[in-house]
Amino acid sequence: MDLIQRLKSDYPWIQTPLVVSAPMRLIALAELAVGVSGAGGIGFIGAGTDVSDLEKHFEHASDLLARSSSPPKSSSEVLPIGVGFINWGAQLDQAIGIIKKYKPAAVWFFAPSSKQSLKEWSERSREACPEAKIWVQVGSVREAHLALEIRPNVLVVQGTDAGGHGLAQGAGLISLLPEVNDAVQEKIEKEGCEAPIIIAAGGIVEGRSAAAALALGASGVVMGTRFLASKEANIAKGYQDEILRAADGGQSTVRTKVYDNLRGTTGWAESHNARGVINRSYTDNLAGMGEAENKRLYEEEIKKGDEGWGVEARMTTYAGTGIGLVKEVKGVKEIVEEVRKGVKSALNELKV
Repeated sequence: MDLIQRLKSDYPWIQTPLVVSAPMRLIALAELAVGVSGAGGIGFIGAGTDVSDLEKHFEHASDLLARSSSPPKSSSEVLPIGVGFINWGAQLDQAIGIIKKYKPAAVWFFAPSSKQSLKEWSERSREACPEAKIWVQVGSVREAHLALEIRPNVLVVQGTDAGGHGLAQGAGLISLLPEVNDAVQEKIEKEGCEAPIIIAAGGIVEGRSAAAALALGASGVVMGTRFLASKEANIAKGYQDEILRAADGGQSTVRTKVYDNLRGTTGWAESHNARGVINRSYTDNLAGMGEAENKRLYEEEIKKGDEGWGVEARMTTYAGTGIGLVKEVKGVKEIVEEVRKGVKSALNELKV
């Protein structure tokens, strides 16, 4: 069975080219996840590091699916959505109980504190829901080798163009994905085991970039930044407006720990940081402002609500380098269908 056939067997509701929504913490909740799966993609609820309210989001997703006139077709054993965890911070026992109760079709792991932790999360998730497929996000060949030890069903290969958190030192997809693919194939041939499906992430916001990722060897694509400008995203208007305003993403965004430190989302390993839109919080830090004063000003900015986002403001806008290609807010169904159509158009127009 080839990889696309495996995808369609594992997730019978999908349409190809496959579009996946990233499990963005606090933003990708039930409406976004169900909407993407309903459009023939795979939607993920972003549990992040805090699973205290995750059951509420699964209840909401279950209700949305029950009320849908044409719900995504899935096995009766699983919900046609996934859930993503930031493993170094999420509470394992509580997470496993929710996986066992709601049976998501996919469980996505990111940034485990150790190889042993990743092994424990994968083993216990498989015990709790044998039907759920295990996804592991990696950002380097080394991480891919470590992930292969737990036999993931899917490897999400994330390049450094991605918004939000990822490896501080890394490569863009154009070099990373083929090298990871080659490393995976070499290991699979040596050990004679089933190859994981490879999904690309990082800087993909429309059909042309998605087509490029498929040409590099991916079987589908993940988008985060594009879905920030969706009607179903759980996002403040000021944040969303900044996504639409920003352009020239390689210049207007930066990978840094500054925003995490100001927001209090600490605990990440030194190997990781996050990409966000450059604003006063960052430029004042570069100019030498102390963290205590910068944090005080950040907390004052929170009180401004939607006015707290912008180049001359201080609130964090996590986003990838593809931000300049995001021009308007649309429903997730329209976004997914637009990307699929764009992929086919881009590939049809190739003259080689």
